[in-house]
Amino acid sequence: MSSHHIVKDDQEPALIIANGAMCNEELIGQLLEWSPFVVVLDSAIERVLKLGVKIDVLLGDFDRGFNPNQYLESQYPLEIVHTPNQNKTDLEKALDFLIEKGHKAVNIIWATGKRADHTITNITNIVRYRNQLKIVILDDHSKVFLLPNRFDKWYPKNTKLSLIPIGKVTGIHSKNLFYPLNNDELTIGYKTGSSNHVTEDGIVTIEHENGDLLLMECWD
Repeated sequence: MSSHHIVKDDQEPALIIANGAMCNEELIGQLLEWSPFVVVLDSAIERVLKLGVKIDVLLGDFDRGFNPNQYLESQYPLEIVHTPNQNKTDLEKALDFLIEKGHKAVNIIWATGKRADHTITNITNIVRYRNQLKIVILDDHSKVFLLPNRFDKWYPKNTKLSLIPIGKVTGIHSKNLFYPLNNDELTIGYKTGSSNHVTEDGIVTIEHENGDLLLMECWD
């Protein structure tokens, strides 16, 4: 995979590469197509460089003798961001960094699959940044993002969609889902909207009144 660097567009979502399970190179290529600003967490750097990806920022706590300066020449120009705060995960620190830089949206890969605790934390942390950053987490099987109070999108028939509440979500209504929601309430740990699917080709509408509701588009 070649360098992604051409003229950058500040409106293109940034890309964070975390340190979970790798996704296929086709997905990485699609995300790099419009030359996003690429942030890599320190623990993933060797795996990323083997793919030939040119990165913009190497971020982490650089513990256990990690020497970030060894990448300065091969990845020039490279910004090294030392984030020793142990009260946040490296992914949270990367999101904070992008917000400070003025970014409005980010795609995240390699944030799922390797450890269940990391996967759950990474997905549920989306809601903390709802007013600062539009976040999408992707892997080979799914795409996860936070829904606004009204969401409309065209989907092909039988597309698998799961609604995941963070805490309690009330006043949920849907159109064009096989299992319809009509003023329903979902609560994590008790009732979720997993494994629904689109009834017919066309617009799916999902509305909710209160709470944080994630949508997972699935193609397993």
